[in-house]
Amino acid sequence: MNAPVLTPGGRINESLPIKAVRVAVLTISDTRDEESDTSGHLLVERVKAAGHELVDKGIVPDDVQAIRAQVMSWVDQGVEAIVTTGGTGITGRDVTPEAIRPLFDKEIDGFSVIFHLVSYQSVGLSTLQSRALAGIVKGCFVFCLPGSNGAVKDGWDKVISAQLDSRHGPCNMVELMPRLLEA
Repeated sequence: MNAPVLTPGGRINESLPIKAVRVAVLTISDTRDEESDTSGHLLVERVKAAGHELVDKGIVPDDVQAIRAQVMSWVDQGVEAIVTTGGTGITGRDVTPEAIRPLFDKEIDGFSVIFHLVSYQSVGLSTLQSRALAGIVKGCFVFCLPGSNGAVKDGWDKVISAQLDSRHGPCNMVELMPRLLEA
């Protein structure tokens, strides 16, 4: 029997099978295209390496309606988790929180707190410039990360990956999926 692998605040029990989560990756940017979308490609690599099913990858401009339309399309297709990159900053064109937050049935407040804790270790006070957020839209987890490669690595590697790993204990978000739409 394999010993559990330690993760921040928990353990991965590698003797258990992983439940693949249906994940979509969305890059939000006015300037990136498929070739220059390094943060989106990093997320895709990490999603696949973690044993999840990549359902789709897309790029939309920094436009509230375009962002909402793509997210809701994937939610309606039964995607279980969406990870976005980009548009969480504080400039005029950064509209990801404005686009996504109204879609939430529930916001996961702790995500932003934990993201900023790990981000602070990498970029110091510059983490204040991020409005990273997460929540649930019709039973689908939505995680919104900044657009830099470092933020994607911190967000996925140190926060999201363990919570989307069904083998993570003492608890994880995967085990909650069947109950997200309870009344």
